[in-house]
Amino acid sequence: MSSKKIKCLVVDDEKLARLLLTGYIKRLPQLELVASCKDALEAQALLEQIPADLLFLDIQMPGLTGIEFLNALPQKPLVVLTTAYEKYALEGYQLDVVDYLLKPFRFERFAQAVAKSERRLAQDASPAVENPFLLVKSSHTVHKVFLDEIMYIKGMKEYVSYHLADRRIISLQTMKQLEKELPGDQFVRIHKSYIISIPKITALDGGHVYIGQTKLPIGGSYKEAVAQSIPIQR
Repeated sequence: MSSKKIKCLVVDDEKLARLLLTGYIKRLPQLELVASCKDALEAQALLEQIPADLLFLDIQMPGLTGIEFLNALPQKPLVVLTTAYEKYALEGYQLDVVDYLLKPFRFERFAQAVAKSERRLAQDASPAVENPFLLVKSSHTVHKVFLDEIMYIKGMKEYVSYHLADRRIISLQTMKQLEKELPGDQFVRIHKSYIISIPKITALDGGHVYIGQTKLPIGGSYKEAVAQSIPIQR
């Protein structure tokens, strides 16, 4: 990212929520608060005069909802949804939002959303680079998981657990299904219970692979596939 600051706009009908977000924005030096609006109509008028890079948007607001507001925008900035209702997650991700913050959220979770936004801005500056993702359903929420976020995946009978750098997502899927869907140049199955991201490997030790500080076993029947996917320079 360049040294240019990310211009942020907060839209929320709750005063305390606006104060919390503006306080969080001021704590990160790469962010610049453009304005804080109490409803979508005010934000719509403001965006016609002042551009914003990143929008922190509540969904349930009087008059015009956040989703209706997004659909009406001819040019959309990056959007992080902020809401107390999980049921809007899928609809939000279909609108290609960067992240979905479920109220109440702490500063650390806010900072994660900002980091995602910075990555998206960097990708948008290089349009030839595509960042593929999966839509992963967990309980009643659909998560947008970029492939480069995945550290490894653990199989648990009819469920799988996606281990990301900042969180874990459990979904009703099978390892066999995932093994077919994930690109072979980026992921390899090392055990009946583990699929790992090849770029996330930090060390190999005999019959084990390290992902950061996490030590994972290599199953006997998977050693050849691992050797082919992870060539070792001697």
